[in-house]
Amino acid sequence: MTELRKGYLFGLGAYLLWGFMPIYIKQLHQAGSVEILAHRVVWSVVLVALILLALRRGKQLLALLKRPRAVAAIAFAAMLLAVNWWMYIYGVNSDRVVETALGYFINPLVTVVLGVTVLRERLRPLQWLAVGIGAGAVAVLTIDYGRLPYIALTLAVSFGGYGLVKKRLKLAAAEGLLVESGVLALPCLAYLLYLTSTPHSTFGDDAHITILLVLAGAVTAIPLLFFAGAANRIPLTALGILQYLTPILQLALGVFLYHEPMPPARLAGFALVWLALIVFTADGLRTARRTARANRNARLELAKATS
Repeated sequence: MTELRKGYLFGLGAYLLWGFMPIYIKQLHQAGSVEILAHRVVWSVVLVALILLALRRGKQLLALLKRPRAVAAIAFAAMLLAVNWWMYIYGVNSDRVVETALGYFINPLVTVVLGVTVLRERLRPLQWLAVGIGAGAVAVLTIDYGRLPYIALTLAVSFGGYGLVKKRLKLAAAEGLLVESGVLALPCLAYLLYLTSTPHSTFGDDAHITILLVLAGAVTAIPLLFFAGAANRIPLTALGILQYLTPILQLALGVFLYHEPMPPARLAGFALVWLALIVFTADGLRTARRTARANRNARLELAKATS
C-alpha cells in the first residue's frame, strides 16, 4: 500500500470517527458535560503516555518540555481545546447536534478570518466573497434561532484558534497531545476526585457508563493520531475537502437520527454556509492547481538551464 493511500485511509478514519462522535457522547447523557470532559482529558493522558512509552519517544518529549515558550503556547492551545471539547459535549447532550455541525461547517471560514487578523494574510477576492456569504449565513441563522448560534461560533473560533497555535508550533502529534492533555490533567483529576465525594459522580455507578468514560481517552486520541498520519501523507487541499465529511455526518445524525428541527429559515442559513464553502473550496483548488503548474514550469526551466 502506498503512503498516499495510507494517508487517505487515515484521513477517512479520523473524520468518520469525529462524524459519529455524537452517538458516543449521547450514551453518556447521565454524566455532566464537565465530568465527561475531565475523563476525556485524564484517560487521554494515560493512553498517549503508554503509546510514547511503547515507541520510546521519551527523549523527544523531554526536549519539548525544555522549551518554555513552546510549553506556554501548548498550554494556551490546551485551554482552547478544552473549551471546544466542553462546548461540543454540551451541544450534543442538550440536543443541538445540528448546531454543533454548523460550527464545523463554518470553521474553515473562521480560520481564514484568523489568518487575516492574526497572521496579516491577504485574502483573494473569492475568499472575501466566501467570508461575506458566511457572515450572511450567521445573520440568517441568528434570526431563525432568535439568538446568536453561540455553540457553533464557539466551536468554530476555539478550534480555529487551536489550529492556528498548532500550525505555528509544528509539533509531533503524540508529544503535543500529551503535553496539551497534561496541562489540563491535574485540574481535571482534582475535579473528578472531588466529584466522587458527592452524589453527582456517575463513574463506578453503572458498568456501561464507567467503561465508556474510560474509553474516552481512546475516542479522543485515536482520531487525532489518524489526522496526524493523514496530514503527513496527503496534500492539504485533499485534507481540507475531507474535513467536510465530519459536519455532514453530524448534520445527518442530528436531523435523521435525533429528529432535531430543520425549519425553512434554518435550512436557508445552512444553504448559505454550503455556498460559501463551495466558493472557498473552488478557489482553493484553483489556486493549488496554479501553484502546482507554476512549480512544474519552474522546474522545467531550471532543468533546461542546467542541461
